[in-house]
Amino acid sequence: MHDDQAQYISKESYEKFKAELKDLKSNKIITIAKRIDEARQMGDLSENAEYHSARDEMAWAQTRVKELEHILSSAELFSKKDSSETIEVGSTFNVKINGKEKEYMVVGPHEADPANGKISNESPMGQAFLGKKKGDKVTVQAPAGELEYKITSIN
Repeated sequence: MHDDQAQYISKESYEKFKAELKDLKSNKIITIAKRIDEARQMGDLSENAEYHSARDEMAWAQTRVKELEHILSSAELFSKKDSSETIEVGSTFNVKINGKEKEYMVVGPHEADPANGKISNESPMGQAFLGKKKGDKVTVQAPAGELEYKITSIN
């Protein structure tokens, strides 16, 4: 989990997290509690795999509820930017690196998916692009060394 500062999140993800939280509280936790109770009634808990499995699942569900409540309480919604002069959270932009074009979108940390071009505003790469303009060259320190990107467009 992150600290108490606002976490950027899209409206779509906010709604998805809200629905997941509601499902956990009103369905899954109740179902798991019933499984624990049924397993308890089977007797010896030390060798009761169903009981231990349900307890582990309950611990995960309760932790996820706390995590989702934290995300939703500190969320700052952003919308996808239609156009802007500079890159900010919600911006989609194209870069050229080693002769190849790539598209990225700056998102909050809970939506980051670098393999699909969604980079966190809190990551070194996301931080490097924030506030930059079309035509700027951006150097990012990566595990493989320094990478230089040229911003070709901000969509």
